[in-house]
Amino acid sequence: MAYIPQQIDVVSSEQYRYVLTNFRIAHEKVEEQRRQLEEQERQVALLRARIALLEGTANDDQQESRTHGGSSVDDFSIKNAASQLERSINRWAADIVRAPPSPLSDIYGAALGDITGSYDHVPYDASPMQVQNILRHAMSEVIGSEIVNNLVVTNSPEANVQLTRIHEHLFARNPVVACVWRRQTFSAAVETCDPEMTAAILAETLPGLTKVLGGSTNNTTPILAGAYTFSRMLHGSPSSSTDAFYRSFVPELGSILYPRQIELVRRCLKSERGEQDRVGATIFPGLVKVTRGSVTTTEQNQETVHTVVRRAQVICECALALSGNVPMQG
Repeated sequence: MAYIPQQIDVVSSEQYRYVLTNFRIAHEKVEEQRRQLEEQERQVALLRARIALLEGTANDDQQESRTHGGSSVDDFSIKNAASQLERSINRWAADIVRAPPSPLSDIYGAALGDITGSYDHVPYDASPMQVQNILRHAMSEVIGSEIVNNLVVTNSPEANVQLTRIHEHLFARNPVVACVWRRQTFSAAVETCDPEMTAAILAETLPGLTKVLGGSTNNTTPILAGAYTFSRMLHGSPSSSTDAFYRSFVPELGSILYPRQIELVRRCLKSERGEQDRVGATIFPGLVKVTRGSVTTTEQNQETVHTVVRRAQVICECALALSGNVPMQG
């Protein structure tokens, strides 16, 4: 049997050295990138440890590290607390409708005037359901604009406004610094809001409704106290986000329904027919988490991102119209 020699692939020594050199260079670059990533992770860990030390929450890091997905444990607790506050607002509005201190049409007109700024006579009789929901909308605006979107730290409205402005300035420059400052500030916040301050908030934001309800406004004290506790949880409690804060929003009466921002609490017939419907009343504010891009030493103007954590609870115009004579906008 004849012997057939095997063919062996042979490269020149020059090609071999070229390939070996390129491989070594690539390996060194990968190794350098790995060291850089490890150093970045170490710096981030040191920064987080420093933040936890400043906040006094160093022992909570292990629990926070168990957070998974886009919705943290903090977001889940926020939704539960918001649901409790929503129920207390509904009970307050239902109690007023059940035993109204003034005619329902006067209560409806006063609430609508406080919301829109126009105190013209309402040309129709409002049903109990419409009065109840306009009251919930009015209280939602108070909670959103005056308590959640303001840093209520002291019993001085002027001081709270200044603290809110300071936080906005810090957040625009460095969200992490703003987060640490905000939580440290709330660690020294008052435990409860002074009754005089809550009365001043109602008198300023709901003057017509305060006058019509008279002594019934005293029943709002537990609601505003719950709203303040809710606000403290949002702004002062440690969370897995060290570069974000929360703001509320209340869709305006008559505005277009946006599914990403609102959640209908009653069936909307117009939407089911493919027709455009509008907001009849917002019965509880929505909540967004405000974040910015990572801050570096050379760039401080990053795009602000609003992520809806809890959609606003809304009843549409057509659902309200079914319960009374409120006209729908075309």
